[in-house]
Amino acid sequence: MQDIVVIEDAAAAAASLDPLRARLLRELASPSSAAGLAAKVGLPRQKVNYHLRSLEEHGLVALVEERRKGNVMERVLQATAASYVISPAALSVVQPDPAHVRDRFSAYWLLALASRMVREVGRLLAGAVAAKQQLSTYAVDGEITFASAASRAAFAAELGAEVARLAAKYHEPSAPGGRRHRLVVALHPALREDRPPAGAEPHQPPPAKEVQP
Repeated sequence: MQDIVVIEDAAAAAASLDPLRARLLRELASPSSAAGLAAKVGLPRQKVNYHLRSLEEHGLVALVEERRKGNVMERVLQATAASYVISPAALSVVQPDPAHVRDRFSAYWLLALASRMVREVGRLLAGAVAAKQQLSTYAVDGEITFASAASRAAFAAELGAEVARLAAKYHEPSAPGGRRHRLVVALHPALREDRPPAGAEPHQPPPAKEVQP
């Protein structure tokens, strides 16, 4: 089982988004059978089997083993990944194109770049797994608290200049056997931890106590 699988097929994406099938995928982090899953989700085995067949057809679960249980051959399945990410390629007609919004201060361009990264890294990872090879990547993740918008702008300017300097130093497009790499540097505000998730009811303060005169 892989850590993460990127879903590109629209039908597979639809199957993974079904609430019941998503729960089955979560339960199948460990191998189980339709009978075992039916007991966990509280549904008839036949209905669970129906959903499992769809997940298997789309490559989201795979057969681990078959074992005889009385007069029945029981199929044991497991999810193909611990987590799934849906690629923008699943919505190929409307997936964002970074070439259409080239503004380094635009949140839309940042999302387009992130979408392209999911699509490209997903395909590269699938190829590396199929070839039983390691995919070489590198990432940095951290947080910075800026005292002001001016300090944030100054940081962005210095970071851009330093990245450009390093890129110019190591970029050798005519090197024999050289491998082209994609470089993306992003900076965005961190989400506030006290903000309720989308769709959640906002926190309501307790009603004020009535003061007796």
